[in-house]
Amino acid sequence: MVLLSFSWVLKGRGFSCFKYSIKYRSCQHRSYAQMSRMLIDEPKYQWLKELGLKSDNPGVFWGTWSGQGELTTSVCPANNQPIAKVFQGNADDYEKCIEASKEAWNVWVDIPAPQRGEIVRQIGHALREKRQLLGQLVSMEMGKIIAEGVGEIQEYIDICDYAVGLSRMFSGSIFPSERKGHTVLENWNPLGVVGIITAFNFPAAVFGWNNAISLICGNTNLWKGAPSTPLTSIAITRILQRVLESNHLPGAICSLICGGTEIGEKISRDVRIPLVSFTGSCLAGKKVALAVTERFGKHLLELGGNNAIIVNEDADLEMVVRAVLFACVGTAGQRCTTTRRLILHEAVYSEVLERLKKSYSQVLKRIGDPLDDDTLYGPMHSERGVEQFKAALLEAEAQGGKIEFGGKEIDRPGNYVEPTIVTGLTHDSAIVHHETFAPIVYVFKTKSLDEAITWNNAVNQGLASSLFTKDISNVFKWIGPRGSDCGLVNVNIPTSGAEIGGAFGGEKHTGGGRESGSDSWKLYMRRSTCTINYGKELPLAQGIKFE
Repeated sequence: MVLLSFSWVLKGRGFSCFKYSIKYRSCQHRSYAQMSRMLIDEPKYQWLKELGLKSDNPGVFWGTWSGQGELTTSVCPANNQPIAKVFQGNADDYEKCIEASKEAWNVWVDIPAPQRGEIVRQIGHALREKRQLLGQLVSMEMGKIIAEGVGEIQEYIDICDYAVGLSRMFSGSIFPSERKGHTVLENWNPLGVVGIITAFNFPAAVFGWNNAISLICGNTNLWKGAPSTPLTSIAITRILQRVLESNHLPGAICSLICGGTEIGEKISRDVRIPLVSFTGSCLAGKKVALAVTERFGKHLLELGGNNAIIVNEDADLEMVVRAVLFACVGTAGQRCTTTRRLILHEAVYSEVLERLKKSYSQVLKRIGDPLDDDTLYGPMHSERGVEQFKAALLEAEAQGGKIEFGGKEIDRPGNYVEPTIVTGLTHDSAIVHHETFAPIVYVFKTKSLDEAITWNNAVNQGLASSLFTKDISNVFKWIGPRGSDCGLVNVNIPTSGAEIGGAFGGEKHTGGGRESGSDSWKLYMRRSTCTINYGKELPLAQGIKFE
């Protein structure tokens, strides 16, 4: 993993639904016909062409590049200027993708798993060669700072390395049989075509988690990235294409279709896709789950996270402030692992709040273009996100909240807002229980760890959580059955910062899916229990006689 200068590992993803009705300004999907010049044509951004990008780009790949759907424009959130255009896919493109993916599976599935691992190793190497450029593209198109953009590509590289080893290690089991001359095996086989739908905030890494593991398991992949980050999807797919074709393999092993909701619905309802991996909002994830379940398919959901950090009275406050700062402010609050609730013991409440406000004020001095190395805080991804930020703060104040820091849109080109701290709300306020995908943290005062754990578990989502304490008994209470009900349960680190070796995912409305490490590979395969009679007799189980 790549560490930033302020010593925190980058990780986290997903985005959230928002219940309030908002009248949005036109955003990324508006027409840029009046702007004839794209950023890709400017000398400053000529490096984009080294990734195979052009002013007009086909957004569909199934062994051949095409795109017969709507012409859309990718926009840079740092200045709201058009980067380049993309031809999305339509229904005909989708059919070509799925049929080509199925045909490619007939080739891919016959390749032994360690040899599939070798192809993934080459993918990781190809990504290394373009790591800096891809990181710059992620920063330019998504809006995260360059250190995070490069870190995201490094995460894809890391999961490729992990998958290479896994290709020689995933295995079934052998169980003793109660019958003479019999043995019982557990065997794992590929599923077929896996549909991968990813979100804007991690336009490369989340696909990487799915792609690398799914490939070594023997599946082909059909990827639909976020409509607002199509250039990242295209650049990565061009790298995959080169690796596959250099090994005389079908490019459709890794197919791509850029598009909107209608393409996501097709993937969700298509019986030819046995597994759909979806990263996105709780609301959209529920729709995907219902559609996939209706056809008896499998789904892997990575949805929202209304994450909390609990600071006990015995915590190291220096460590707390550093951790909370990145957890709340990193990626301008647009990680599904972003800390949205800060629960402080009453003995340290005032000190932590004041120190945190001072740290926030330092961040304001380093707001800027995410491609500049000195920038620590970049823009929101879209104008819609800015409107959600403002609407949430209006609602928070209406419910009794006090803005301790920030709270304003920044008057400069792009989608910039101030990182914001809100106090004065109760832990069960309506706005607190609705994850707003923006740099807003709600701060609460608690009397005890038990009360804080109850508050942590009170929200619908169950993704990430963290406790700061020096007491080992508190640690085991926190990670035990009466502790956090989240999928990621941390101690003395931020809510963000998961490593690829562990399974990433959450409980409750977060969806229950697991990606990346541990035994997450099992979700990309089907399990068979095989009972083999190698003797000459035919005894029945449980001693049943049928004579």
